[in-house]
Amino acid sequence: MKVILQKDVKDVGRVGELVNVSEGFARNFLFPRKLAAEATEKRVKEYEHLQRVAEAKKKKAMAERQELLGKINGTTVTFKLAAGETDKLFGTVTTTDISKELQKMGHSVDRRDIHLEEPIKVLGQHKAVVRYSEGMEAKIQIAVERA
Repeated sequence: MKVILQKDVKDVGRVGELVNVSEGFARNFLFPRKLAAEATEKRVKEYEHLQRVAEAKKKKAMAERQELLGKINGTTVTFKLAAGETDKLFGTVTTTDISKELQKMGHSVDRRDIHLEEPIKVLGQHKAVVRYSEGMEAKIQIAVERA
């Protein structure tokens, strides 16, 4: 029997998948717990339509991300912070700080997408990478100057 899963079911499939299960398993376990719905012709067409819509949204989001990465690649973000005599900062420049500074420049980048090699604790030039899960990335420069 073909069913469309409404929730993730261990060893069966993930939400939204069209899977083939035994009739007894569907009738006695999946349907009473609202874990799946029978794959009627109407539901299958609806499922396929939702898949096409999700794919179109994903392509659009990837194109927007690629455009954003193209704009910020090579950008320098400057911070003016207080530092001690040995050029050591009183604090740290974090990914949140970098994200806020990029926001001021007009680029919306989530802090979780910014990757630093090491925490920025001294004055000078540093490198950071803006990386998305699809393998797209852009390198940015972080300049930390004395205030």
